[in-house]
Amino acid sequence: MTDNANTVWVVKIGSALITGDGQGIRRDRLAAWCHQVGVLADQGIDVVLVSSGAVAEGCLRLGFASRPDTVHEIQAAAAVGQTGLIEAYEAALGEIGRRAAMVLLTHDDLANRERYLNARTTIRTLLELGVVPIINENDSVATDEIKLGDNDTLAALVSNLLGADVLVILTDQAGLHHADPRRDPAAPLLESAAADDPALDAMAGSGAGRLGRGGMVTKIGAARSAALSGADTLIADGRLDDVLARLAQGEAIGTRLTAGVQPLVARKRWIAGVLRPKGDVQIDSGAVHAVRTRGVSVLPVGVIAARGAFHRGDVVRVVDDQGLAVAKGLVNYDVFETQKILGRTSREIEDLLGYVDEAELIHRDNLVVL
Repeated sequence: MTDNANTVWVVKIGSALITGDGQGIRRDRLAAWCHQVGVLADQGIDVVLVSSGAVAEGCLRLGFASRPDTVHEIQAAAAVGQTGLIEAYEAALGEIGRRAAMVLLTHDDLANRERYLNARTTIRTLLELGVVPIINENDSVATDEIKLGDNDTLAALVSNLLGADVLVILTDQAGLHHADPRRDPAAPLLESAAADDPALDAMAGSGAGRLGRGGMVTKIGAARSAALSGADTLIADGRLDDVLARLAQGEAIGTRLTAGVQPLVARKRWIAGVLRPKGDVQIDSGAVHAVRTRGVSVLPVGVIAARGAFHRGDVVRVVDDQGLAVAKGLVNYDVFETQKILGRTSREIEDLLGYVDEAELIHRDNLVVL
């Protein structure tokens, strides 16, 4: 690669890599990756690390034979393991004259606009100061993150947050194969594809390793989310010698999933990549065509159904008559109000509701076409 000035890479390291399959943190591997972070920094590439391993390290320190099933034990393991994780990073980065900073995030931190902006400013400031941010889910307090979260998704959200240039997902596989290599060892490696290629879903298989919560399904989802901000995703074997440095040199390692789109503006990245829809707004075929081709606002007259428990300001999916997502956006009226005004013109809103705030159900500035 050339002209790497001001480039930002988000690098995710999975549990199976960093913990040596449950035998504690692999400090030799961690030191190698941190050394490469220094190499990339010399080339003008700032690296943000999204690191798994806290729960696994905590399980080892607490003497658990396997990952526990109860939420409170997982939270306890995460709390104990975070100390070991950051100690290991601080020591490894200290060898190359750099400092580490632990940043723990939950989905709520990224869903709240003010906290989202604060997180972005903090991480950018750390990079300006030459500090390497180590980001993890705040598993010790966020129950829903333990049930539903994974660090592939978190890495993609961080990529959106920072407008990163590249998302690197280091795993214990060579990359994405044309079939699940655990079931078909002869399946060839996929070297490159568009992140939004629907054929990827059939290739991914399902499930994850004993310590991981991801698998290739979430890696593809992460690549698609990162693509919203124009970032390509590289999925590679983190056990390879100098893997990050070689990727920075443009060596064809693993799988590259290309964005193929212009980056969305920051607010729309937040809407599309972070916020969870609270319901669906179904629109007619004419409105579908207008939204897809011209990116217009969603008006009540084109809406035929509203479902969910959304309130004013929540994100909803805009779907067609088959239930397929057309867009996501911030809605101006709650679900009950929407049901009263659907199919009606904007001029009728005040008569139907007794007031009118906006003529649009979803304004185009708050709408992201998918």
